Amino acid sequence: MQTRLDFMAADKEAVKALMGVEHHINKGTLDIRLKELVRLRASQINGCAFCLDMHVSEARRSGEDERRLATVSAWRETPFFSDRERAALAWTESLTTISDNHAPDSVWETVREHFTDAELVELTLVITSINSWNRFAIAFRKMPA
Repeated sequence: MQTRLDFMAADKEAVKALMGVEHHINKGTLDIRLKELVRLRASQINGCAFCLDMHVSEARRSGEDERRLATVSAWRETPFFSDRERAALAWTESLTTISDNHAPDSVWETVREHFTDAELVELTLVITSINSWNRFAIAFRKMPA
């Protein structure tokens, strides 16, 4: 597979806007390892090789456990994730596949139990941001380096 377009070079202002969102997320209060798990799960669902490669590396740098990285796609079937992380991963799946399920109340009620209002906004921003990055990388076939 070959890159279709170097979107980062083609429109630096668009990338700058997306990076502004990332800078805001980086100033947030959610644990970096939780953010990386969410980014990984969304990227797995979307099939974004570039983002998977990047966020596995980021997760490792942040101290994430290899076992958890290997099983994030099967988080429901492993004992490696906390209830809070499970709620975040369910919310991630729900928002990433929103056209299929429209963020059901059952998922909302679960995630609501584990996060404050501000954390829910931050978590949702992380999810929507990685979905945007996935779409750019997939559309233009950005390859892992």
